[in-house]
Amino acid sequence: MEETRENKMGTMPVNRLLISMAVPMMISMLVQALYNVVDSAFVSRVSEDALTAVSVAFPVQNLMIAVGSGTGVGVNALLSRALGEKKQETADKVANIAIFLAGASYLLFLLVGLLFSRLFVASQTNIESIIDYGTSYVQIVTIASFGLFGQVCGERLLQATGRTFYSMITQATGAIINIILDPILIFGLFGFPRLEVAGAAIATVIGQTVAMILAMFFNFRFNKDIHLGLRKILHPEMRYVSNIYAIGIPSILMISISSVMTFCINKILMGFSSTATAVFGAYYKIQSFFFMPVFGLNNGMVPIVAYNYGARNRERIMKTIRLSMTYAVLIMLIGLAVFQLFPDTLLRLFDASENMLEIGEVALRTISLSYLFAGICVVSGSVFQALGDSVYSLIISVARQLVVLVPAAYLLSLTGRLELVWWAFPIAELASLTLSLIFLRRVTKNRLQF
Repeated sequence: MEETRENKMGTMPVNRLLISMAVPMMISMLVQALYNVVDSAFVSRVSEDALTAVSVAFPVQNLMIAVGSGTGVGVNALLSRALGEKKQETADKVANIAIFLAGASYLLFLLVGLLFSRLFVASQTNIESIIDYGTSYVQIVTIASFGLFGQVCGERLLQATGRTFYSMITQATGAIINIILDPILIFGLFGFPRLEVAGAAIATVIGQTVAMILAMFFNFRFNKDIHLGLRKILHPEMRYVSNIYAIGIPSILMISISSVMTFCINKILMGFSSTATAVFGAYYKIQSFFFMPVFGLNNGMVPIVAYNYGARNRERIMKTIRLSMTYAVLIMLIGLAVFQLFPDTLLRLFDASENMLEIGEVALRTISLSYLFAGICVVSGSVFQALGDSVYSLIISVARQLVVLVPAAYLLSLTGRLELVWWAFPIAELASLTLSLIFLRRVTKNRLQF
C-alpha cells in the first residue's frame, strides 16, 4: 500500500494523475482568486482612493509571494526529484531546510515593513489619503508575513509529495477565513472597530496564519514521505541551500519582476489619473480567476515532471506537458471570452464610477487579448523550473515585462491616449510566446535524451 502511494507519479496513467494532482490545487486557487476579488470589492466600498491604495501596495505583497513561491519551486523540484531517485535522506534534508528558509524570509520582510513602508507608497503617489491607506496596509502584511511564508512552505511540501488534497484544504480554509473577516474588520460589524484598509490587511494575515498552522500540521502528522524534526530545522546543512536557490532564485527574480512591472505601470497610469491605476488594480484581481487555476494546474504538473525526470521517463514527461498546455489554453480562452463579453459587469464588482467604467471596459478588452498566448507561456515556464532550467523562465519574464511591456507602455503613454497604453500587454505576450516555444524545444531536446 505504501509502495503504491510513493510511486503513483511514476505509475498512474498520466491524464488521471495530472487531474488528481491538479484539480485540488485548481479548486483552492479558485477560492484564493475569489478572496482576491472579494477583498478588493469590499475595499472599493470605502472609497476609490482605498482601492487605489491596495493596488499601489500590491508590488510588496507580490515580492513576498515571489520569495516564498520561488524558494518553494526550488524545494519542490529537488524534493520530487530526490523521491524519484529513491534518495530519502536528501528528501528529508531538503524538506527541513525549506522550513528554515521560510523563517529567514519572514525576518527579511519584517525589517522591510518596519523601515520602508511609507517611503515605498509615497514613491508612487502624492495623494495623502492613498499614502496613509497604503502605508498601513503594507506595514501589516509585511510585519505579520510569517503566516504567508509558513503557508507557502507547508503547501509546497505537500504538493511535492503528491498530497495536493491537504494543500487544497489549507489554501481554501485560509481564503474562506479571510473572506469572512473582510467585511467585519473593514466596516466594523458585530461590535468590531471600523478599520477600513487596515482591516483588509489584518483579515489577510489572519487567514494566512491559520493556513500555515494547518499546512504544518498536515506535514508533521500525515506526510510520510518526509521526516521533519525541530533539531533538523534549526541546524540545516547549508550545502543544500545553494541547490535550492540554484533553481529557486531565477523563479524569485521572475516573480519579483512582476512587482517591478506593476510599480512602473502604476507610475505610468498615475500620470493619467488615479482612476486608471484603480482600473489596473481591479483587473489584476479579476484576472486571478483565470490565472490562478492555471497556476494550480502547474503546481500539480511540476512534481510529476520532476519525479519522472528523476526516474528518466521521457514519455510520461512529454505527455504531462502536452496535457497541461491543452488544459491551460482552454482555461485562458474562457477568460478571454469573459473579458470580451462582460467587462462592465466585472468592473461593477468594485463599485466602479462612470469614469472607471469608461476607462476599464477598454482596458479589460484590450489586455485580455494576451490570453490567446498566455496558457502556453505559463506552462512552459513551470516546465523549465521542473527540469532545472529556471533561467529560461527568468529570461522570458525579463523580456516580457521589462524589455517589452514597460517600455511599450511608456512609449504609448507619450501619445497622451490612455486607451493605447493597454496594447502593451498583448504585444509583450506575443514576445513571450516566441521565446517560450524556442526554449521549450531546446530544453526537451537537450534534457530529455534518455
